[in-house]
Amino acid sequence: MNRAEIERIKAAYPKGTRIQLDYMDDFQSVPSGTKGTVTHVDDMGTIHMKWDNGRTLGICPETDSFHKIEEEK
Repeated sequence: MNRAEIERIKAAYPKGTRIQLDYMDDFQSVPSGTKGTVTHVDDMGTIHMKWDNGRTLGICPETDSFHKIEEEK
């Protein structure tokens, strides 16, 4: 990932953004459908998460499938 792509990810997913995981191909993955909150995006483009189930596994935007969500009021 180049610097411009990483900056785009940082702008699109600031701290506090809510995300729902669609799919993660990792033996340690959180279950599909799990919701969480972005804590930060690092300089490699990994989106670090605080998942609602207590996990803290990061998302790799190049390989994982996810989407932003709006919380119900």
